[in-house]
Amino acid sequence: MKTMTCKQLGGACEQKFHANTFEEMAEKSQKHGMEMYQKGDEKHISAMNEMKELMENPEAIQIWYERKKEEFNALPDE
Repeated sequence: MKTMTCKQLGGACEQKFHANTFEEMAEKSQKHGMEMYQKGDEKHISAMNEMKELMENPEAIQIWYERKKEEFNALPDE
């Protein structure tokens, strides 16, 4: 199991997520982002808008995803 923060995953806070795979980590981060969006959290809304822009460029989002996955894989197991 590994730990990453919302901020490490492109978000806006230090909320910690724990997961065994990067895919699971990304899913937890997305769920958290949606919850914060629904609460109207300005910092998370801004971070989500930045991600939305990134997602408009398939090559850029793929590079971002691969870098985050590498970062996850480099983390020590807990």
